[in-house]
Amino acid sequence: MSNLDPVTLTVIQNGLIQVCNEMDLAFVRAAFSPVISEGMDRSDGIYDAVDGALIAQGELGLPVFVGTMQFSTRAVIERVETHYAGRIDPGDVFIVNDPYLGGTHLMDVRFVKPFFYRGELFAWLANTGHWPDVGGMVPGGFSASATEVEQEGLRLPPVKFWKKGEMDQEILAIILSNIRIADQRIGDVKAQAAALATGEQRLTALIDRYGAETVRQAIAEMRHRAERQMRARIAAIPDGTYEGSSQVDSDGVVDEPLTIRMKITKKGDDLTFDMTGSSPPCRGPMNSVIATTKSAIYLAVKHIFPEVPINAGTFEPLHIIEPEGTFLYARYPRPVSGCAAEVSQRIAEAVFAALTRAIPDLLFAAPAGTSGNLGVGGYDPERGRNYIMYLFTGGGYGGFQGGDGLSNGCSTIGISKMPPVEVLEQFFPVLFEEFSLHEGSGGAGEFRGGFGINYAIRLRRGEARVSMVMDHGRSGPQGVLGGSDGGVNRVAVQRDGATYIPPHLSKDQDIRIGVGDVVRVSTPGGGGFGDPARRDPAAIARDVARGYYGEAEAREKFGKRLAAE
Repeated sequence: MSNLDPVTLTVIQNGLIQVCNEMDLAFVRAAFSPVISEGMDRSDGIYDAVDGALIAQGELGLPVFVGTMQFSTRAVIERVETHYAGRIDPGDVFIVNDPYLGGTHLMDVRFVKPFFYRGELFAWLANTGHWPDVGGMVPGGFSASATEVEQEGLRLPPVKFWKKGEMDQEILAIILSNIRIADQRIGDVKAQAAALATGEQRLTALIDRYGAETVRQAIAEMRHRAERQMRARIAAIPDGTYEGSSQVDSDGVVDEPLTIRMKITKKGDDLTFDMTGSSPPCRGPMNSVIATTKSAIYLAVKHIFPEVPINAGTFEPLHIIEPEGTFLYARYPRPVSGCAAEVSQRIAEAVFAALTRAIPDLLFAAPAGTSGNLGVGGYDPERGRNYIMYLFTGGGYGGFQGGDGLSNGCSTIGISKMPPVEVLEQFFPVLFEEFSLHEGSGGAGEFRGGFGINYAIRLRRGEARVSMVMDHGRSGPQGVLGGSDGGVNRVAVQRDGATYIPPHLSKDQDIRIGVGDVVRVSTPGGGGFGDPARRDPAAIARDVARGYYGEAEAREKFGKRLAAE
């Protein structure tokens, strides 16, 4: 046990988080791509020197990276031992995006840097940034019909990108030769490295102030206390086995749903998660690597118990039976571009569905559960350059005990927000003709789900190729305890006077559009919570007055007369 006084422990704990927050801000402010600078699709953290376990992560980082970055840091540590004979130097920075080595999809590129204090390895600093393109079949990397990972883009094992502070120009040349809009990537690369340099400076200052041994004691105590807090929350759940399920629309290649079967066993202060009854590996890109599958479990539990701090101790009471032989344990060369943005959210949804009956006061109906990944790539004749616009959008949250779901909330896996329409229109030759609430998409319930959004993008110049990997197009987010499911995701492309609907509803690639063609998307609403017949008539009347539902639609959904009647 630590002999630190509580005040010092709290200051150091918050100091470590602040180091990560400053890395996040440095990354965002210096990045070139709107997906990072505006959408904040990135994360920074501090990891254990020996096993890569999470010490602290920035509050502005994506929750799904909480688990995956400690796995990828561990992969770098193993690479150092096997390929570099344990030799690392100050100023070294590794780059890795291999999904099978603690990753997500290829577009999430991770930098990992050893942190030395007075000549001794103290920790690792790491970050992840979503690059708008890493090569592959389609602009943006979200290939809906890829059948092997090579079709999704350039795959990098852990290699030293910086050696003693100097960027390896040959590695940079290899990367730039294999991706689109290569001339625009160097800004993101340098921003990502600068964030780690900021973390190095701030962490050094923190240790200078309190001393290396005191900070080590604080880190150990933080881990112990996080585990103890998580165990206390779990202990309040009644012992038993709880089951839930969720579905992925299709894998983008075979038009059949994929099922996640979740069995959660609660005993004492431990939770065991068993997904071994889920669908087998799929042909298309909706396979999930094990690091993402585990991270999805972690973030789901963190959604339920948000007050527990995040570090490796948080995950100690969570035991995951590795679902080998299913699409939730992808091995090379299975394609995986949809794993982090889509499958991880279905895993979280299955956790919520399983535990809702056990702890209804702490849970909620299913959220929209899709990042709505849309890639538009082409050539802008006015600016004389190629471009790739990567866009993700919000949807409705599920209703919960005591309140309706949030409308246009971010995805389950992160706090990323859609880049502002005005920024996208400045960067790319598009015009947003519509951006509105997807009215009526909230599932009916005593507490209804929140609403998704509608948007329409018109191409203003040149030609472009459109690809998307979304979900919940076949069935909407689940309602619970008698609530109705939320509205589904819809995609339609208006081109040459005709309307094209993707055969897989929310997954397709290489749709060619020209000037004046329009891409229309409606994102899902959240599920309803509780019996719709118990909804307050005044709340129904208010929804009708605001235009969320028509009167006839409200009567049908909620099964009662309006308060005004």
